[in-house]
Amino acid sequence: MFALNGRTDGYKRADAMRDASGAALVLPRYLRKPFRFAARLFQGNVNIPRYAGTLGMLGFLGVTGIYGMILGGHSQEMLKATASTLGFAIENVKVVGNHETSDIDILGQLDLDGETSLVGLSAEAARQSIAKLPWVESAEVRKIYPGTVLVVLNERKAFAVWQNDKELSLIDAAGDTIAPFRPGRYNSLPLVVGEGAEKRVKGFVDKVAAYPVLAEKVRAYIRVSDRRWDVLLENGVRIMLPENDPMKALAEVERLDKEKHLLSRDIASVDLRLEDRVTVQLTASGMEQRKKFLAERKKTLSRMGKRV
Repeated sequence: MFALNGRTDGYKRADAMRDASGAALVLPRYLRKPFRFAARLFQGNVNIPRYAGTLGMLGFLGVTGIYGMILGGHSQEMLKATASTLGFAIENVKVVGNHETSDIDILGQLDLDGETSLVGLSAEAARQSIAKLPWVESAEVRKIYPGTVLVVLNERKAFAVWQNDKELSLIDAAGDTIAPFRPGRYNSLPLVVGEGAEKRVKGFVDKVAAYPVLAEKVRAYIRVSDRRWDVLLENGVRIMLPENDPMKALAEVERLDKEKHLLSRDIASVDLRLEDRVTVQLTASGMEQRKKFLAERKKTLSRMGKRV
């Protein structure tokens, strides 16, 4: 049956077989060693270890148990328990770059428990979960063996407070909402009012910065009908700018303030929407003073007329 070649135990190689016609059938190279082992086992030339049966049975039961856990959806729990036992339990979470985001918020997104292992933690899934936090612009999660998770954050920066109807929100320079506004450390940020203002305010503020004397007095930027801007100053004066070339109008206001101290007077608004004129509205107290002034002037003119 076998192609024998003078070996003392009855064969030297079992690499070739003969078919009914006597032609040799050569086995592929990768099958030769398994075939030789099977031949030796069949002839009783292989010594089987004493506890091979027991070990084989235990191995079979172990593989069967693992397969059952996978089918039952318990593979993650098994992996966590095994990795924790081997010393890969997460013992430390280090966070870098967070100023607005608390460590507690980050731990909540990681969803760790006492048995979560570094092996079973998905760094990409953890990164995506952390990136959903309001202040987080981007995040990086690294696993440092044997038991440390490093979280590196790049946070968004608040640019202004946006008032849309009655809601106040912190926005970044791109106009995207970060979080609801709460009085405190961001009280000094400029107020942006009106629908559509949040997306356009950055470019407008950059242009107003060319007039530093006015820019430092601004309390709010108001978008009107998503067409033009009004600027509200700290003293309550409202500068109403035209839709076209608003910076030319601001330059005129700056000139009048420098020459006539316009913005220091008792006025409520300065209207520059018409290109050929500047309209000033007085406050209630300013109007009262004006009435008194006109009445006194009328009396004075009347007395002078009688004398003449």
